[in-house]
Amino acid sequence: MNDPKDNLPDAATNDAEDAVVEVTDIEPLNTEELQAELDKAKTEAADNYEQLLRAQAELANQRRRAEKQVEDAHKFAAQKFLESIIPVIDSLEMGVQAEGDIAQIREGMQLTLKQFETVMEKFNIEAVGKLGDTFNPEHHQAMSMQPHPDFANNTVSMVMQKGYLLNGRVVRPAMVMISKK
Repeated sequence: MNDPKDNLPDAATNDAEDAVVEVTDIEPLNTEELQAELDKAKTEAADNYEQLLRAQAELANQRRRAEKQVEDAHKFAAQKFLESIIPVIDSLEMGVQAEGDIAQIREGMQLTLKQFETVMEKFNIEAVGKLGDTFNPEHHQAMSMQPHPDFANNTVSMVMQKGYLLNGRVVRPAMVMISKK
């Protein structure tokens, strides 16, 4: 039978012989040393396991805190808007209770409308659908088309209901009439 060393290159044969020599040079450990190393390994394993459990608990706590923050953000997202609109509501209530001629009441309503517009501007709410605007199907809903002497083709000639954009996104399209020649 052939010796497996015969099939190996000379360098591999020498490495294998060196490894055999090194293994035989190791002194056997006594039972006390082995027991001490085992106890040390068990202690280290227990510490690592405890650290793992703590890390998992911390991750679970962070996940719960993040979920609560998102939930609160959704719940109270409109708070700043509400705080800004409350004075407008107060003005409307005072206007309903106001006594006087129609001109004074209209003036009060115009001031209240101006408050509304200021709040809308503050929150990036933009009104769309003004006379003379070019028809934009993304912002306008055409109710009909009619000839109009003062406006060019595809121009808003009448606004039935204003539309609104929130940060550039359509909240409600404007209902408009479009001119045609």
